[in-house]
Amino acid sequence: MTGDSPIRVLVVEDDPVAADAHLLYVGRVPGFTAVGKARSGAEARRLLDRTPVDLLLLDLHLPDVHGLQLARSLRAAGHQADVIAVTSARDLTVVREGVSLGVVQYVLKPFTFATLRDRLVRYAEFRRTAGEASGQDEVDRALATLRAPGPVALPKGLSAPTLERVTGALREAAEGLTAASLGQSVGISRITARRYLEHLVSAGRAERKPLYGQVGRPELVYRWVRSG
Repeated sequence: MTGDSPIRVLVVEDDPVAADAHLLYVGRVPGFTAVGKARSGAEARRLLDRTPVDLLLLDLHLPDVHGLQLARSLRAAGHQADVIAVTSARDLTVVREGVSLGVVQYVLKPFTFATLRDRLVRYAEFRRTAGEASGQDEVDRALATLRAPGPVALPKGLSAPTLERVTGALREAAEGLTAASLGQSVGISRITARRYLEHLVSAGRAERKPLYGQVGRPELVYRWVRSG
């Protein structure tokens, strides 16, 4: 790959809504191109055998294999693509294990375009480092490009702890929640609840549908787009 060629990304994600959102996100970052998507480990292997790929955007919970097991088998088969792991798990043991398998970044679900863009830009900067380091400081600077300086800011007025509570409530509601019912569940106003729900929709982690059969305008029901 030349310095002017885009970084080729394969999205490995079994949830179709999330996969399409990730493809869209990748395509919006200059210097990157999405070369395809795979919904399982087996499909990812087939695509990698015939398509040049520089980076995997890899969901760790696939229907046929754990993402780290897939990464390990790809390394053994000679595939050298780096990995940005996408997961809702927060097990630091998994994070440590991934380091030896080419996992250069972790992105926790649900995430926004801004979060992924930050990780991709940092990865591109890391790839551009070349030549021989003059000393320890230069090595440290090269590795530091992969580290985010801090949490990517949520939209104004939203907080990470409340988003986590909202996400948990929505995941547990098989039939979905309205903004009013969510607000009552987590102790926030209906208007605030709707802001968090719309944020999850824009991040590709929730969907909304109108609830008909009531007098007046139909109410919106929000559902988590992936079970488990």
